[in-house]
Amino acid sequence: MQRAESEGAFERQLLAGYPHLQPYIPPSNTMNKVFTWLGIGLLRILGKLPYPMVARFGEALGGCLYLLPSRRRRIVQANLRVCFPKCSEVEIHSLTRETFRTVFRSLAERGIFWTGNEAQVRRWVQVDDQANLVALDGTPHIGVTLHLSGVEAGTIRLNLHLRDHVQHGGACLYTKQKNCLFDDFLRRARGRFGGRMIARSDSAREILRCIKNGEGLQLIADMDFGERDSAFVPFFGVPALTLTSVSRLARASGATVVPIYTEMLPGYKGYVVHVLPAWEHYPGDSVLEDTRRMNAFFEDCIRPRVSEYYWVHRRFKNRPQGEASIY
Repeated sequence: MQRAESEGAFERQLLAGYPHLQPYIPPSNTMNKVFTWLGIGLLRILGKLPYPMVARFGEALGGCLYLLPSRRRRIVQANLRVCFPKCSEVEIHSLTRETFRTVFRSLAERGIFWTGNEAQVRRWVQVDDQANLVALDGTPHIGVTLHLSGVEAGTIRLNLHLRDHVQHGGACLYTKQKNCLFDDFLRRARGRFGGRMIARSDSAREILRCIKNGEGLQLIADMDFGERDSAFVPFFGVPALTLTSVSRLARASGATVVPIYTEMLPGYKGYVVHVLPAWEHYPGDSVLEDTRRMNAFFEDCIRPRVSEYYWVHRRFKNRPQGEASIY
């Protein structure tokens, strides 16, 4: 079972908050390739280092970047203020700093989870499979998860878990990157343990066929992708434009829906990916109610580990008619 959403889009948004950190790249295909290879090379170097060292490096980098005034820091603080209105400004700033530390830790750790060997992934990510994904193989099912800091680690570990038992690693949707070289690297990195990559630009028929074949398609559905196939549903009490695709696909395919989240372990011991029992009576009476239920699950995952969530996203980018932007 594999991750659905584009992490590449997240990385571009993240760096957009730090224009002074973005190198000038001339409109030369050669220079683009040079910078891309340098980035891939850095990830490969990180993939050779001990995991605790890489995690600490990412946290230190995030802590330093938090100190720099940036649009991304303002976005994190705006998200936290509306979702946790009872928090003081001191608490908001503390949570923002910890969010930066965990987000950049997760970025650094991708060197290990994208380029490291199989033994590394098995060592640093445990699997808690309460849904028995192996038994679900061959039957229509969808995994739904969210942007906690360990989402990449958990997704790739599930590839291995499935491949060990059913000879394939599940499936995911991905968004093609404009940089063809980096796009090729991402597809190979994320699918190297048997995960099937399906471009989001492919037809809905292809996606439905994948689900009906029981390959196990994982969706990350906690971002604001615009009004298409979305609805305003409360997220920590705030109307948030939320994808309704999980409910719609479940209705169209007859799939069961399996909730998943990845927990960071203390002491730099890695992660555990929790695969919870499939939701009962899902889909329910309406698409809107199903989507509210999904957001409630996301909230339950976030509350015990607030700083592990990707608050760097503009989760409330679109607002109901007549409401002002929070950013």
